[in-house]
Amino acid sequence: MASLRFSPPNFLGTNPRKCNFSSSSQIQTKFCTQNFNQRFQSCSMSMNGCEADRKAPLGATETRTFPAVLSPEAAAARLISAVSDLKTDPPPFSSGIIRLQVPIDQKIGAIDWLHAQNDVLPRCFFSRRSETGRPDLLLDFASENGNKRRNGCGLSDHNLVSVAGIGSAVFFREVSPFSHDDWKSIRRFLCSKSPLIRAYGGMRFDPYSRISTEWERFGSFYFTVPQVEFNEFTGSSMLAATVAWDNQLACSLEDAIESLLEVMLQVSSVVKRLQRESLVVSVLSKNHVPSKGAYHPAVRRALQLIKERGSSLDKVVLARCSRIITDIDIDPIAWLARLQLEGQDAYQFCVQPPGAPAFIGNTPERLFHRNQLGVCSEALAATRPRAESVAHDMQIERDLLTSPKDDLEFSIVRENIRSKFEGICESVVVKPNKTVRKLARVQHLYSQIAGRLTQEDDEFNILSTLHPTPAVCGYPAEEARLLIKEIEPFDRGMYAGPVGFFGGGESEFAVGIRSALVEKGIGALVYAGTGIVAGSDPSSEWNELELKISQFTKSLKQEVALQPQPIN
Repeated sequence: MASLRFSPPNFLGTNPRKCNFSSSSQIQTKFCTQNFNQRFQSCSMSMNGCEADRKAPLGATETRTFPAVLSPEAAAARLISAVSDLKTDPPPFSSGIIRLQVPIDQKIGAIDWLHAQNDVLPRCFFSRRSETGRPDLLLDFASENGNKRRNGCGLSDHNLVSVAGIGSAVFFREVSPFSHDDWKSIRRFLCSKSPLIRAYGGMRFDPYSRISTEWERFGSFYFTVPQVEFNEFTGSSMLAATVAWDNQLACSLEDAIESLLEVMLQVSSVVKRLQRESLVVSVLSKNHVPSKGAYHPAVRRALQLIKERGSSLDKVVLARCSRIITDIDIDPIAWLARLQLEGQDAYQFCVQPPGAPAFIGNTPERLFHRNQLGVCSEALAATRPRAESVAHDMQIERDLLTSPKDDLEFSIVRENIRSKFEGICESVVVKPNKTVRKLARVQHLYSQIAGRLTQEDDEFNILSTLHPTPAVCGYPAEEARLLIKEIEPFDRGMYAGPVGFFGGGESEFAVGIRSALVEKGIGALVYAGTGIVAGSDPSSEWNELELKISQFTKSLKQEVALQPQPIN
């Protein structure tokens, strides 16, 4: 049992009641008798790394880099050959993970590559945001070795722009809250000597709330190491294949190689740049939960609780779920590519477990970035629109900087993160104390917080300490969570939860806001929230919700009059 314990206010657990999603013995028997999709899913489902002995190290953890080629087609051919060679000359271990990677001497967008692949397979995508114009406080705290680490082919990890993956070499999913033992299960498959072996995924905002139907396949958390992965660097690309096996999880090396070859044979090397214009999709209806009529009373109730004498509640974030029904299915990857147009200063992500909807997002907010012992987070709160003229935009900025209500909302977030860092770091720096961060459609109050951990094992402590932030939950967190659970009439799922990756020497997580859940046949669920503090106005908060989802809705054609209807 893990030594760390966290109570519900931290939203993460340590001794969860496990729930198996499949039977390993049945999977092993059926593996070679079913069609491609069933075979793929079977081997993947038998490799839930959370069910392994997390104390037993893997027999092999390795990255093999091959000479650079000129095209994705040549890279795929080389990887198929390398996987076949691995089958002929297997390593003598009962467990392990091996990454095979081929650099490509041209830059190709990872999202363009992902769009060309089989959409039946589980998918993941993670794109870092641009840090231009902001001081990188993390450099002051990361170790020297961490800043110079290479990925095995002469490319710095910091040149990695975005990653797309299909299939699942090993995944991690449970219905109980993410625990220290679950973190150790993931870390078992990672190594600083193979920094690009990473587990991508996310967690629910509130693992203690009931999971609704649309979020069932995500579990309380879901992370995956892709079988086939495309890396986009600043001036080049890379195609990689990863094989993971563990006999105790009923997935032998032979089965894992067979599954990987099946996926490799499905990889398309014909990659065309996605068009970034509006999608050729018409909106038939758009319904909000809660409706405007129900949202205003919810805000007024929250304000009443905040003002009550003796109440400890300073802030609560109330969210809205907007269901968009369209004439044809929305392509989640094409939608995400469209969002990239205004997302240079934001993270883009896609998390899609087997048979699940695609959870996509274009979020400006970092939860934390760890590089060796250095860790960095940020405070982001209060919202204003951008203006067309420079003069008007500056006027809005001045209003944001001098607003007592917005300063209160922002200060709660910044000081909460600062105090949490002081509890897990040797030293903490906050810079700047308060400024304005401008995005394509909105601007926020912003500050950066950084520190140095005593050891890398503190990473779980980072995650459990920082999530949920006051920016997406409220303050104090437990009081705000209980109020959200009582007031909000929908399941947030992974909206406002941590989304990103764990790596051997580096991990990075964004906050899953400005996000949507997209599924064939049902359209999309778009999520947004606003912080309620003393001085908040229900009408202004509703307008802020509309502003925040506009990046999604403006890329769709709204040819039919939208009549908001209640959702049963």
